[in-house]
Amino acid sequence: MESIWSKTCRLEEREALSQDLDTQVAVIGAGMAGILTAAALAEEGIRVTVVEADRIAGGQTRNTTAKITVQHGMIFQRLIRTLGEEKARQYARANLAAAEKYRALINARGIDCDFEECDSYVYGDCREDLEAETRAAAELGLPASFTEHLPLPFPAAGAVRFTGQAQFHPLKFIRAMSEGLTICEHTPVLRIEEDRLVTPGGTIRAEQVVFACHFPFVNFPGVYFAKMHQERSYVLALEGAPRVEGMWIGAGEGGYSLRSWGNLLLLGGEGHRTGENREGGRYQRLREKAREWFPQSQEAACWSAQDCIPPDGVPYIGRYAPTRPQWYVATGFQKWGMTTSMVSALTLRDLICGRQNSWATVFDPARLEAETVSGMAAQGGQAVKGLAKRFLQIPSEAASEIPPGHGGIVALNGEKVGVYKEEDGTLYPVDIRCPHLGCQLEWNPDEKSWDCPCHGSRFDRWGQVISGPAQEGIQLK
Repeated sequence: MESIWSKTCRLEEREALSQDLDTQVAVIGAGMAGILTAAALAEEGIRVTVVEADRIAGGQTRNTTAKITVQHGMIFQRLIRTLGEEKARQYARANLAAAEKYRALINARGIDCDFEECDSYVYGDCREDLEAETRAAAELGLPASFTEHLPLPFPAAGAVRFTGQAQFHPLKFIRAMSEGLTICEHTPVLRIEEDRLVTPGGTIRAEQVVFACHFPFVNFPGVYFAKMHQERSYVLALEGAPRVEGMWIGAGEGGYSLRSWGNLLLLGGEGHRTGENREGGRYQRLREKAREWFPQSQEAACWSAQDCIPPDGVPYIGRYAPTRPQWYVATGFQKWGMTTSMVSALTLRDLICGRQNSWATVFDPARLEAETVSGMAAQGGQAVKGLAKRFLQIPSEAASEIPPGHGGIVALNGEKVGVYKEEDGTLYPVDIRCPHLGCQLEWNPDEKSWDCPCHGSRFDRWGQVISGPAQEGIQLK
């Protein structure tokens, strides 16, 4: 399951850290947010070292649909209502600046990344809601209008249109932006001691540290595990489908995403909370929609993405915690990682350089809005549920009942474990306790992985870490 971006762009491999070093700023994570932040700081003459547990863009960046847009779903009515007009305007201005910064960098550096100006749309079934969102966005100075002329293969009441947005090839862009940066791949951070990052190949001493690793793995301080959850979504790249002009996404849950790249149509959807996919069938349902809407098309690629979701709909960008003034964080991007990565780079650059930033307040990780507090309570309840399930639910299956090529939670030798069975019958037992905070993992049959429904950590069928916040695997010896 390799994204079309990974299939069409290979990135030069960098060496792992093999000695101790000192740097002014250490950036953890070489995805879009980490690379853009490092590049922005390097332009200021700051010595930056980026450390990445896997490869550059090896996490969520390679799995994006790569939309550079200020239109983040039906968000602006909600922001005005819950945060007030001033903070909603800050959010809008920040993302407008981010989109413009992409254009400026691509033009100034002559980056060949299939950058294409286009409009973006949020379609839906309730015209009244769509028109209200259009008015809210326009009041904030955004290029919003309502349209009922939709070139879609299914009915909708209309769409909110944002003019002057863009799409691109994210790996071609990040390949150019990473040139000249000091990046250590295959260098996981094992632990952090104030200003020291301990890795398998050496220790990095840094004056300041940026967590740009999708989901922060240091639980205290910060408690980001209590302030957001993770969701998965799925994408098909289709050949032979008609080109769709612009970038489209449905309003609310259950909507689908569409955009074109070259001769391919990218169809996305079937999202769910990570760890809540026990029955599977997500790719199958997406393929059924593709056959219904684009019967002449053929599948060229399929892949999935994972997003961190904050309860108030606003990312966390700024100081990691009041007790760690030298640490910074960029997380909670929802499904809008491209513009938010650039917002993170511009915001963190200003904070680290001691400059005023006109929109930093709305993204402040220390905020305690009403929706943030209620979201933390709900997240805590989900964690309690995950812990209780581990201790109270008794498996009904034995390992012998698991079909070849599948996994499940079973009783094995008197213990409750997870088991994956190879086609030849070989069993791979794993600990069903997530090493992050102990919640019970669930089998994901679509991707043959073990997923945590509490905080979104994922492990492959053999128990190795795919993505955090967990830092270690779940293999049983």
